[in-house]
Amino acid sequence: MTEYPGRIFVVAGSCCVVLGGLVAAVTEPLELVKGSWLAAYLVLVCGAAQYAFGTVQLRLAGPSIPPARAWAQLTCWNLGNAAVIWGTLTGVPVIVDAGGALLVIGLGIALLASRPAGPRLAGRVYRCVLVVLLLSVPIGLALAHLRHTA
Repeated sequence: MTEYPGRIFVVAGSCCVVLGGLVAAVTEPLELVKGSWLAAYLVLVCGAAQYAFGTVQLRLAGPSIPPARAWAQLTCWNLGNAAVIWGTLTGVPVIVDAGGALLVIGLGIALLASRPAGPRLAGRVYRCVLVVLLLSVPIGLALAHLRHTA
C-alpha cells in the first residue's frame, strides 16, 4: 500500500502530459483562448512534476515517505492543480489562490520528504526542481490577478 501514491503520481502525471498534448493539438482549430496556457500547465506542472514526485517516491526515497504524507501530497497536488485550472479558465483569482495554497502544501510535503536518498546528484536536482516550483507559485498567482484586472 505504501507504493500506491507513487504509482498514482506516475500514472496521473503521464495522463496529464498526454492530455496537455491533446489540448495543444486542438487549441488552434477550436480557437481556445487559454488553450496554450492550459496545454503548457497540464504538461509541465500537472504532468512532469507529478511524474517526478512518483518516480522519487518509488525509486529514490523508498520507505522514507510515510504513506499518510504521500497521500496528502497527492491530494493537495491534484486538488490544487484542478483549482488553478478552474480558477484560471473561469477568471476567478480567489480559486487560483486556493489552488496555489494547496500546491505549496504539496511542495512542502515533498521538500520535507526529500532528504538525501538514492544518488546524490538526482536528489539535489529533484530538490532544485521543487524549489523552482515553489518559487513559481507566487509568480503564477500574481499573473492570475494581473490577467483578471487587465
